[in-house]
Amino acid sequence: MRIIFCGVGAIGSSAVVLCRNLEAQLTFIDFDRVESKNLLAQAYVKPSVGKNKAEALKLQLLNLHGVKAESFGVRLTRDNVEALCGGGDLLVDCFDNQDSRLLLSEYARRAGKPLVHGAVSADGTFGLVRWDERFAPDAEDTAGQATCEGGAHLPLLGLLAATLARAVQDFVKHGVKRDALVNLTAVIPTAGT
Repeated sequence: MRIIFCGVGAIGSSAVVLCRNLEAQLTFIDFDRVESKNLLAQAYVKPSVGKNKAEALKLQLLNLHGVKAESFGVRLTRDNVEALCGGGDLLVDCFDNQDSRLLLSEYARRAGKPLVHGAVSADGTFGLVRWDERFAPDAEDTAGQATCEGGAHLPLLGLLAATLARAVQDFVKHGVKRDALVNLTAVIPTAGT
């Protein structure tokens, strides 16, 4: 099985680390670079600062955990989504913006690929793990609005990443697609088979 994590920032990098036990090819797509401010909320280490996030995560998994992975340090676009995601058996949306989520969702629906989303609300009060057939990204107040910086939402992001990793593992091992609402007091199952 090949699992493709699209976006490996706060949610994606943490979910990947929690999926390192799976017998699967892990693939990371992210154009962004690791900044010092990312070290607080993302699963990167100081030597990763300045490197591409997808490449840095691949190297960390190999060096710290002995897990082989592959990386693509590019932005996902309409021109490359088929080439980058076409070989995936499971797509995992960890993007932090509506445009990228819509692009990935449109591709997954057209190609018949299973896709699970991990998303945090704009105000940082709750998160969702939801399979694509039951997901619609919220509109953004400002383009590219992100809520993953600064560490204020770190406990919520950790719960969300763990819940997303569990959803990925349940799908890989049992073929089930469970959704959940995540807040700081509970992880609430909302749908699933």
